[in-house]
Amino acid sequence: MKSLFRVKSLDQLAADTEDPRGQLKRTLGPIQLTALGVGAIIGAGIFSTVGTAAAGGANHLGAGPALIVSFALVAVACGFAALCYAEFAAMVPIAGSAYTYAYATLGELVAWIIGWDLILEYAVGNVAVAISWSGYFQELLRGFGVKMPAWLGIDYRSAADAARQLAMAQAGGDLAAITPGLQHDASALTDAPRLLGIPLILNVPAFVIVMLITWVLVRGIRESAGLNTAMVVVKLAIIAFFVCVGAFFTKSSNWTPFAPNGFAGVSSAAAIIFFAYIGFDAVSTAAEETKNPQRDMPIAIVASLIICTVIYILVSLVLTGLLPFHELGTAEPLATAFSRLGMNWTAGIIAVGAVVATTSVLFVFQLGQARIFFSMGRDGLLPAWSARVHPKYRTPHVTTIITGVGVAIFSSVTNINEVVELTNIGTLFAFVLVAVSIIILRRRDPHRPRPFRTPLVPLVPLLAIASCLYLMAQLPWVTWRRFFVWLALGLVVYFVYSRQRSRLAPGVAQPAPVPEA
Repeated sequence: MKSLFRVKSLDQLAADTEDPRGQLKRTLGPIQLTALGVGAIIGAGIFSTVGTAAAGGANHLGAGPALIVSFALVAVACGFAALCYAEFAAMVPIAGSAYTYAYATLGELVAWIIGWDLILEYAVGNVAVAISWSGYFQELLRGFGVKMPAWLGIDYRSAADAARQLAMAQAGGDLAAITPGLQHDASALTDAPRLLGIPLILNVPAFVIVMLITWVLVRGIRESAGLNTAMVVVKLAIIAFFVCVGAFFTKSSNWTPFAPNGFAGVSSAAAIIFFAYIGFDAVSTAAEETKNPQRDMPIAIVASLIICTVIYILVSLVLTGLLPFHELGTAEPLATAFSRLGMNWTAGIIAVGAVVATTSVLFVFQLGQARIFFSMGRDGLLPAWSARVHPKYRTPHVTTIITGVGVAIFSSVTNINEVVELTNIGTLFAFVLVAVSIIILRRRDPHRPRPFRTPLVPLVPLLAIASCLYLMAQLPWVTWRRFFVWLALGLVVYFVYSRQRSRLAPGVAQPAPVPEA
């Protein structure tokens, strides 16, 4: 049993990064790191789910104009977790993020569980983001009069669902339900070429964008961070355009009633918009590529969260002032608000912002997943080749390519509803374990130098744990069941392979991985 909870000391973790054969290149500063955080946080959430959170839906209540309270509540919960991440990122500037923190405090088994769990946040989450990106990109093309064949921009499950809904609408005579989008998606089954009678339906845009991002990430962290910073500037400019132009058309009457469904609506919306905040923790995965992580990591993590919270509150305030909240429950609420005001020319600008926003999220999450695999490989929990560093670019190219290919394939054949639900619970679980680790390490090693200290310990970590568990409790049972199945699969991998090959296992003395020639 002791071997299950063997701890890798902080000194051991730091020593593993000093071997020049496996070192990553330190080039990032506070501005680039903050841009990584903003790039990861501001994505599809602000361009799509914000409308559903305000208007409500079949399974939840809407917050109405009180959406700004929902954003503030989630920001507070994430803020507690961010302060915990900031202490670890400054004290343990290692690429593995929460996985590494757990290894140093809670032991190898818990570290493996959280490393396996983070796949849900980064890789599985990126599958959903890639599918979303494809939808925005196709919408942008249609704005220029370019229409892709349906079978090249959708997965089989979505096409089959659309065909079934279309048949039901036609049989019931519900002509209002037969939208152009439904007809377009359903046509994939009839128009697609066939191989042995099977329609060849693939989400090609999702596959292509992931592979392009993979190529950029392999080329180098400096080039990757530069591209991400440029995308962040563009999407912030487009969001500023929405806020500045929309402010002139807001009506105070649309903010009444402020909270039509009371705190129940505010809480329900908070559970939805949590997706809009996922990503600030991705900054910590770039710790080994930061020039001064002890100073810059806390700055970037906290700053990116504050910047995005201010942006979210401004957008939700303007959005709910443009239209009555019950009219915002569309897939493109920002564009819908302007369209209802007769400003159709803005739809193209909003579409560009959505494409750029989701691109930067794909970029940062794939960067983070590759580095978590890299850290696990360096510890012996994954095969040695997963910890190889490119001799020229000094990037973890093997895990970057494997992650990219995997995400690209699944995003081209998977329905978004099948993967997006797991991302939320996996991220919240990681936040809980990081907060627990802060409390444990403060007691176990109180004198270790901490360039940044989480304030009011154990109060702040306990608040982080409580708020994250509360949000997890709002998730449906089916999500919990899938989460438990995923963790069970991870335990099988650990006991069959990783436990015996860990560098902490008795009799195992694996050298640091040698990069490919």
